[in-house]
Amino acid sequence: MSDKFPHPPKAVIFDWDNTLVDSWGTIQAALNMTFEDFGRETWTLEETKQRVARSLRDSFPVLFGQDRWEAAKDSFYGHFRSIHLETLTPLVGAYDLLCALRDNGTYIGVVSNKNGDFLRKEAEHLEWTPFFGKIVGATDAANDKPAADPVHMAMGDSSASQYENLWFVGDSVVDIQCARNVGATAILIGDEITGHGDTQNSATLSPDWHFADCEALVRVVKSFSKVL
Repeated sequence: MSDKFPHPPKAVIFDWDNTLVDSWGTIQAALNMTFEDFGRETWTLEETKQRVARSLRDSFPVLFGQDRWEAAKDSFYGHFRSIHLETLTPLVGAYDLLCALRDNGTYIGVVSNKNGDFLRKEAEHLEWTPFFGKIVGATDAANDKPAADPVHMAMGDSSASQYENLWFVGDSVVDIQCARNVGATAILIGDEITGHGDTQNSATLSPDWHFADCEALVRVVKSFSKVL
């Protein structure tokens, strides 16, 4: 990581799950119900954290095979739909972080490998939709993270200058890879980098900046307002 203090961003793209909201338990529960439907062994929470990073359309064909993955997709979506809003919990400091960026005039978007419809329903449920210029989920763009396509979609008509100081904030190796693919500053939130078991060539990836939680990052963002 760099020893220099990060420059104030002109735009910030956030991952969603376990960056702004706590959803590991929900993802694990829906996955394990799906595994049980298909006679597969279930995963512990730690296994889920290391094996989930890519979008469903990229990971399920590997998990379930080309002949069964679409049926598994339908099973997972059914289970997830039944529980995701009632278990949705913002991470501590996430709302304050979004407020601080908005107050600084920073463009904010979301790029997630969660299904786009679920993603936007969760943002609406939390009443966070007005914070974001665009909310882009899995299958909304031609390719999902770590490809650059969903970031370009989330940035919309943003000027080239916003790309010059763009942050990508997430919790997984896929988020770091995506940041590299668009030339963004990679910022990690959380105790550890997740998703190593769901990606290749990830062992050497590290973020430009690492913050323990949203509260730590919001203190940095609020300091920018004193010099802007």
